Amino acid sequence: MPRRYVNQLAERDSVDQIFLVADKQLRANRQGNFYLQLRLADKTGSITGMLWNASEKLYGSLENQNYLRVQGSTQVHNGILQMIVTRVEPVQSSEVEESDFQTVSSVETDKLASRLAEMLRGVKNVHLRSLAECFLMDDAFMAKFTAAPAGVKNHHAYKGGLLEHVVSLMEVCLVVGPRYKDIDGDLLLLGAFLHDAGKIDELTYDKDLGYSDEGQLIGHVVMGVSMVEEKGRQAAALSGDEFPRELLLRLQHMVVSHHGEYEFGSPKLPMTLEAIALHHLDNLDAKLYSAVQAMKEDVNSDSNWTSYNQAMGRKFFRGGKEE
Repeated sequence: MPRRYVNQLAERDSVDQIFLVADKQLRANRQGNFYLQLRLADKTGSITGMLWNASEKLYGSLENQNYLRVQGSTQVHNGILQMIVTRVEPVQSSEVEESDFQTVSSVETDKLASRLAEMLRGVKNVHLRSLAECFLMDDAFMAKFTAAPAGVKNHHAYKGGLLEHVVSLMEVCLVVGPRYKDIDGDLLLLGAFLHDAGKIDELTYDKDLGYSDEGQLIGHVVMGVSMVEEKGRQAAALSGDEFPRELLLRLQHMVVSHHGEYEFGSPKLPMTLEAIALHHLDNLDAKLYSAVQAMKEDVNSDSNWTSYNQAMGRKFFRGGKEE
């Protein structure tokens, strides 16, 4: 029987297949009885699984980022599809088809990485091009950059998601930048490339997605600023010319301010044209991706409207077919 991925499941489906255990929590109901809440994932997304009458022994036998064969059935609760799990059992690695859990194929990754390098090597500013080259030549950095997600739960939350988000954002910058003559297009492009670079070490993504200790304690914004500082020194050594201090500050400011608002975790508000543009274009790419996914994954498929999306605080109108 062919596998049905998370995004193919519907209400009242019977399920018997392998999932990645993305998260597990042992909880107690009002009567004090334990139940197990699992986040079960494949390459298309994740679904919450509820196993009633669980035990601490069962909970202790399960590990995050391991694979389980899960039996159960799906139901809709508060507009969200979930699975009532009746049985779980560990599986051997030989039983796992890794491609079922690989979101972006190696062919897609290679294509995106090639386009990334093409755009960066087209930068006219010699200092910024030299800086970009230092990142592109860093095999360890690029291996992480092409594998990392852009987030854990929000936009592009899958392996390879960071690369896909960054390339999409850079393409938009190439279109928008020339429309405003006072914007430095090269600087905007480098800011788009590096704004989330710290996520390669902020997040963990060997199997499931999570946060590293460094990510929890420092965060990708501060980590990204440090990366730019270090690579600025390397670029100066590579070119033989001192990297312009103001240019470096402008680029670091874009990294540190790209969240746009203090309440969104931005240490600084955008205070240059390029930083303002980056914040809004980054937000555009992230929000459009999230809205599209909300429409695709919503279980309310017979309606012109999706269910209320808690994360984005609204419903979305899909529209209906004209008769």
